[in-house]
Amino acid sequence: MVTTRAAVLRDRSGDFRIEEISVADELRPDEVRVRIVASGLCHTDLLVRDQVLPPALPAVLGHEGSGIVEAVGVAVATCAPGDRVVLAPLSCGRCRNCQSAHPMHCVYWGPLNLRGRRSDGSTVYRGADGEELNGHFFGQSSFSGQVVVPQRSVVKVRDDLDLTLAGPLGCGLQAGAGAVLNVLAPRPGASIAVFGAGAVGLAGIMAARIAGCDPVYAVDLHPGRLDLALELGATHVVDAAEDDIAGQLVRATGGGVDFALDAVGLPQTARSAVDALTMAGAAAIAGSAGSGKDVSLGLTQLMGRSVHGVLEGDTVPALFIPQLMDLHAAGRFPFEKLVRTYDFDDIAAAVKDSESGETVKPILLH
Repeated sequence: MVTTRAAVLRDRSGDFRIEEISVADELRPDEVRVRIVASGLCHTDLLVRDQVLPPALPAVLGHEGSGIVEAVGVAVATCAPGDRVVLAPLSCGRCRNCQSAHPMHCVYWGPLNLRGRRSDGSTVYRGADGEELNGHFFGQSSFSGQVVVPQRSVVKVRDDLDLTLAGPLGCGLQAGAGAVLNVLAPRPGASIAVFGAGAVGLAGIMAARIAGCDPVYAVDLHPGRLDLALELGATHVVDAAEDDIAGQLVRATGGGVDFALDAVGLPQTARSAVDALTMAGAAAIAGSAGSGKDVSLGLTQLMGRSVHGVLEGDTVPALFIPQLMDLHAAGRFPFEKLVRTYDFDDIAAAVKDSESGETVKPILLH
């Protein structure tokens, strides 16, 4: 066993506690042990904290990890000790969706990433007294200083990419950018509205600029985030506190936007994204406020329009994350503007700033 520090969540809606835990050091053939350098804090971590989503507690969460490979199993061929990596959600590699280049829509995505265990029900994470801890969250649990992950979750990164910033490429950033570039695939000059200017939405706005969209509308409640959206590629901003957002967009565009991205995942934002569409328009619902949320859509409003539910940008992480790295190196995907770093011990401050909207993407430095 390897001893390390981790943020352990033990109580529903409770605080993350920094504890010493043990991580199994005996690797299965397809597993990789990674020393975590940094990990993004995502809204999904907080949904688990409040037990809106699994796994059950106690658990080690975190799913936007970056780090250094320390050891590999005998069957691992995609990385080696010393490699700099970003960790991405897990997929089975065998189902029809994985085999058709849609691993983020893996048929087994839920149990693989949210169960808190390996597929056989085991866990490599244990508390100081030997108790089993749920982990393997999104294939990783990067709120631990050491993690054991399947090689399918490991993506090598450029040598010139700052590892302290890179972790969110594995979740929030690929989720927003992929929803625009891979799913909506707008043509140059197409109009788009992005609901929510958090990490997913702002990644979508940067992607819309890359795709040549014009106009690009950003909708959010926070003035600071709307200012950032303008800096990152939005041409217009809309205060989400105003009435009839969809109607405003329809009137401003003379009939509705060609594309819409809901990066919030609430019933009202999903409905607004669809209502704002022009005929033949398409909406991507990429945010999630948890299970048990329903949205009502008018059947006539769907005529000639399409709605896509999108998980993690429907990407192939091993291909798409390097593309985002290249765009970042070229100055076209400046995600560092979303980031604020925190010492790992200051996770409570990172949570507070994330929930208040003060920080778009907190990153914990191990």
